[in-house]
Amino acid sequence: MKNLQAITKHFTTEGTVLTAFPYGSGHINDTYKVETTEPGCHNYILQRINHKIFKNVPGLMDNIDRVTRHIRMKLENTPGADPDRQGLTLIPTLDNKSFFQDPDGNYWRMYIFIEDNRSYDIVDTPEKAFEGGRMFGKFQSMIADLPGDPLHETIPDFHNIDIRLETLRKTIEIDPVGRASMVTAEVGFVWERAEEMVTILHLGQKGLIPQRITHNDTKFNNVLLDKNDKGLCVIDLDTVMPGYVHYDYGDSIRTSTNTGAEDDPDLSKVELDIRLFEAYTKGFLQETRSTLTPTELEHLPLAGKLFPYIIGVRFLTDYIDGDNYFKIKHEHHNLQRARAQFKLLTSMERQFGEMEAVVKRYRG
Repeated sequence: MKNLQAITKHFTTEGTVLTAFPYGSGHINDTYKVETTEPGCHNYILQRINHKIFKNVPGLMDNIDRVTRHIRMKLENTPGADPDRQGLTLIPTLDNKSFFQDPDGNYWRMYIFIEDNRSYDIVDTPEKAFEGGRMFGKFQSMIADLPGDPLHETIPDFHNIDIRLETLRKTIEIDPVGRASMVTAEVGFVWERAEEMVTILHLGQKGLIPQRITHNDTKFNNVLLDKNDKGLCVIDLDTVMPGYVHYDYGDSIRTSTNTGAEDDPDLSKVELDIRLFEAYTKGFLQETRSTLTPTELEHLPLAGKLFPYIIGVRFLTDYIDGDNYFKIKHEHHNLQRARAQFKLLTSMERQFGEMEAVVKRYRG
């Protein structure tokens, strides 16, 4: 607590810090809620950025600073909008930087805490799914005209499935902790689908779909809703960088249409709910369909399948590698996660015709 209080003194906060405590369930960064004593003063979110994963923290924070300022400017010019609640607001340091680096080399940032918010790991109603689609679609539309140079690539090749598959292959060959022989069924599942799953990446490499500014980590719990489950804003902007629209849409479908948890040990609970898929797609295309190309629209259903595949590959690779990337709660947690993702993919494969029909219905 004393250390966290000392860190907060490097930021231009208002009020007196009462307490700070761990907050949220993120896999990567260490997140704390900072509460102040005075009525009317903001509370804050304080985060230690994982610089082992994000190698270029200054570039990452430059991205976030540019994007959040651009969104805030638009909200300030929108009648009835609330910029403090409908977008993330970075708190600058005393020397007017977007982050503070402590003597141990750790990087810290601070945001205004958005009060009375809700987030969900599992979507249980079409109304919530629609709000998720609408909010991620709105986020894309708000930053589509971001001026200036291209954003930094905070994790190079983050969704590059060619590289993810090559990393898996190399990790299996090295087999650093002797787990490869335990996952032959899962590895076979991956290779059987590899040819189809490189389609979107190769379309982009050939210039057949445009590169856009994308969020690149559109789990449903990265949308904050208000007490009435109406969308407030999109959070977790570490991976905002150049990408393809399919990356945002696909990862959202992965998390907003799954009837089970991302790491559900009971695979019988893991299915694509086509009602949630339709609601999410309706909300997303409501905000984006006028700007997407015919080829982008055509491949949205495939993006739905791509993301349980690619995230499953990442979980599986980390498991074989000895759990060096994702935080785990038990020894076989990453394998459990991979199996849940692959079960979701098989459910999508069974319902793929319906997924295609939904996209055609709302693409206009």
